[in-house]
Amino acid sequence: MGITGHRLLWSAVANTARLSTVTQILVFLPLTLSTLSTPAFLTLSLLLTAHALVHGTLVLLWGTPALSLLQVPMHPFLLLVCFNLFAQRVHPALATAAYLWGKLLRWSSPAIIALEGLSSLLIAQKLGQFGRELVSEGEVYQFGLLVAAAAAYVTSAWWIVVAYPAAATSPLESTLLGVALTTFIFLTLIGFVLRRTNVVESSGLALFVAYNVWQCGFDQSSFSDPSSSYAPLLSNIVPHLQTLINFVTNTLPKPVLFALLYRLVVLHFASQILPTIGADSWEDESGVDDSWDGRPTSRLTHILLTYRQAIFVAVYSNLLLLDHSSQVWWRWTSIFLTLAIWSVELMVSGDDDDSVTKKWKVD
Repeated sequence: MGITGHRLLWSAVANTARLSTVTQILVFLPLTLSTLSTPAFLTLSLLLTAHALVHGTLVLLWGTPALSLLQVPMHPFLLLVCFNLFAQRVHPALATAAYLWGKLLRWSSPAIIALEGLSSLLIAQKLGQFGRELVSEGEVYQFGLLVAAAAAYVTSAWWIVVAYPAAATSPLESTLLGVALTTFIFLTLIGFVLRRTNVVESSGLALFVAYNVWQCGFDQSSFSDPSSSYAPLLSNIVPHLQTLINFVTNTLPKPVLFALLYRLVVLHFASQILPTIGADSWEDESGVDDSWDGRPTSRLTHILLTYRQAIFVAVYSNLLLLDHSSQVWWRWTSIFLTLAIWSVELMVSGDDDDSVTKKWKVD
């Protein structure tokens, strides 16, 4: 086997190790929350976060792919440590640490929601910018973008209509939905008149609003209570394996997984867009010397991506810790905060190039 073959084999092993790590985190955290208690869940979350910070630091200093493989057995070990700690009387210091970590996770909800909304808006604006650039390539591209935007609008409308019965369960929620849709439509029209948005950006935000409305109305009753699916874990290994399989297939919190996937995806893409935003000293779109490495946002992005596993654990723990009603109100907060930021951006952003906007935004 040549050098290329060894590299491919090692890449496959490293990617498998990373997938195993993600799977373990996805299963172990809700498993602990369901089978033991909230303090046990918070303790495991704290241990996983501490391990992720150590792992990220080693990656930052060492940078070898072998670290992905070496950390695979750490998560089962931390899970066993957590189960052993809570199999007997918990030490007051450990209970205090779990309590403080839980408080920190709850207090981080506004920041996480704000980052999710900002990242979604940033991605929508980047797509709008890409659409404006693509229009100059010819009418075929312009027609294709219009069709795609129309499909996004229709999908958003259908999504909201389907989610409405479950999302608008009270007069207040119905009012919030009406205000959100009215605000979005008016901001879109204002953006078109001022030539500071286009149908690609607007349709992207329409999908964002529809997604959050759908999350508000996610039918929680369709998922069984995780705690009702478990036998005592310490009795023997066979019932434990059976209940674990039952947990993975039936009671893994699907709304939380959808929210986690969306949140991580938008944060990841926003981190890729951030290095392209900055001062006017970088005039070329590819940066100085065709590289963004010298920019402050690039260094920040590198650090965030290095510690992405710790961010993953914290975001997932936050979603699992919040009950459905709390998540619903944070969803409405995300919608209105994002629309407010968009309105400010529409008012303060500069005029676009007329050679593009006259051809694209008015059509």
